[in-house]
Amino acid sequence: MKRALISVSDKTGILDIAQCLVSHGYSLLSTGGTKKYLEENKIDVTQVSSYTGFDEILDGRVKTLHPKIHAGLLAKRDEMSHMDTLRVHEIDPIDFLVVNLYPFEETIKKEDITKDEAIEQIDIGGPSMLRSAAKNFDAVTVITDVKDYELVIRELDAFGLTSLDTRSYLAQKVFELTSRYDFAIATYLLNKKRTQLTLTHVQSLRYGENPHQLADLYQTHDDLYSILHANILHGKQLSYNNIRDANAAINILSEFNEPCAVALKHMNPCGVGVASSLEEAFDKAYQSDDVSIFGGIVAFNRKVDLSLAKKLNQIFLEIIIAPSFESDALNVLMKKKNIRILELAVTESTNTEKQLTTINGGMLIQDVDHKHITKDDLVFVTNEKPSEAMIDELLFAWNVVKHVKSNAIVLSKNKQTVGIGAGQMNRVGACEIALNWASSHGHTHDICLASDAFFPFDDIVKLASEHGVSAIIQPGGSMRDEDSISLCNQLGIPMVFTGIRHFKH
Repeated sequence: MKRALISVSDKTGILDIAQCLVSHGYSLLSTGGTKKYLEENKIDVTQVSSYTGFDEILDGRVKTLHPKIHAGLLAKRDEMSHMDTLRVHEIDPIDFLVVNLYPFEETIKKEDITKDEAIEQIDIGGPSMLRSAAKNFDAVTVITDVKDYELVIRELDAFGLTSLDTRSYLAQKVFELTSRYDFAIATYLLNKKRTQLTLTHVQSLRYGENPHQLADLYQTHDDLYSILHANILHGKQLSYNNIRDANAAINILSEFNEPCAVALKHMNPCGVGVASSLEEAFDKAYQSDDVSIFGGIVAFNRKVDLSLAKKLNQIFLEIIIAPSFESDALNVLMKKKNIRILELAVTESTNTEKQLTTINGGMLIQDVDHKHITKDDLVFVTNEKPSEAMIDELLFAWNVVKHVKSNAIVLSKNKQTVGIGAGQMNRVGACEIALNWASSHGHTHDICLASDAFFPFDDIVKLASEHGVSAIIQPGGSMRDEDSISLCNQLGIPMVFTGIRHFKH
């Protein structure tokens, strides 16, 4: 008799794989909640304890830890002595195993979880069965990722069995999973900072930053707010630089709830606009810098319609990212062969926890900069206080400067960037670039200025006042803050401190 064992905490898609196995002549074994779920959906299944002749004990801690389970998974089908042993002990081979583990990592992320509650989410039987099945992948198909159900179903329906290549691939995923799982448990119990980085290969890229550099794309973990989740509707494979730029663009979008358009080039925004409509937001982003946008990326947090698509079609762009596109808009945009059109749910909250940066012979790991400043966080340090509208504008500029390479200065007006100084070796240089750009494009008054870090001297205030800056937002914290505050008071320029900086190297 052909047997398959199914025991899952995540029931997503389990009916599809179970029905497929039954249709191909497999008798199903299962435990607890999985057995109940399958039976409720009219799928015949045998309780593991009925098959083993041994009841579940210790409040379910021991269910599948039995020779009839592990011998059925581990027996070499081409080894006569193994098969004789199975016959003597009336053990059936188990050729399919579908298991996913207790959600230990998800459990320990919850607030107020006790150590005892966490320990009860340490799966014992699941990893044991997975390892037994994966060790014997020559004969056993083991599935632990719901994303692989479709692959297995397709092969079973086409050939009646899975290929050795597929079984090997699925076994590799098992050992990756159990490695991560055990590491998470060890880290929790030891209460130590340890990091295990598991990389899953996604694809090889044509090249890296430059044609002479080889490059590959890997996934570290499943983050919904990731370019890895984008659906490429049109265009060729993304390059190394495309992927980095696209990631930078969607990170800026995450700062805004209103309709927003981001134009980006070489990891820095060249224009950001927020408005009541998406098309108006794009107009602002485009007008911010109609030169640098050439060959760049645009990203939106609303559906792209036909009217906006016609405007986008007039510009040479590498990538357009949006949560959705009207069909007529897609028809217009897809007339250009090489443009990449990406559909991504950019309103999903991100669950990224760590940012990784390599160095020669090592790696730096830090928390992602998710710090968001609101009006209530601001410290009003000057005699002149900004109006409500001015505060709103200052916060817009602040949310943009957070994503500009340091030293960074962002100028804004009416929720539109009008000058950006990025990646300079000194702050005055960044400020001069931003102010000169704004002045050359007619923005000479009612401008708000955001700086990613504090002013060590009052030279930025002096320079800003000469170019029509009417309000300033900066972290504060310099030993000479009072110099900048005093000059702002003399000039009647309101300045607010955030108490936090946004260096971006």
